[in-house]
Amino acid sequence: MFNVIGQPIDGLSGEFTLRSPIHKTPPPLTDQSGTTEILETGIKVIDLIAPITKGGKVGLFGGAGVGKTVLIQELINNIAKFHAGFSVFAGLVSAPEKVMISTKK
Repeated sequence: MFNVIGQPIDGLSGEFTLRSPIHKTPPPLTDQSGTTEILETGIKVIDLIAPITKGGKVGLFGGAGVGKTVLIQELINNIAKFHAGFSVFAGLVSAPEKVMISTKK
């Protein structure tokens, strides 16, 4: 895990050799798709009831013990395996050690 400026915060060493600016110039319109595409998550309930658009943002709310962490872990796992994509996870939690433990597995 690392902070906003790329410094490791989980006690593990790591160097980032490739850095990009926060504000990049967008790709030309000819390279962009004008259609809305659905992201296949591999989780049937999400794909059928609440599909996610590619490039979109997802919010997850719920009480204690409803499976929010498990669902996010499955989404990150499926996107990494089947789409060779990147997942950015930002969480506001009352127990930061829960996030640290789940990301080291």
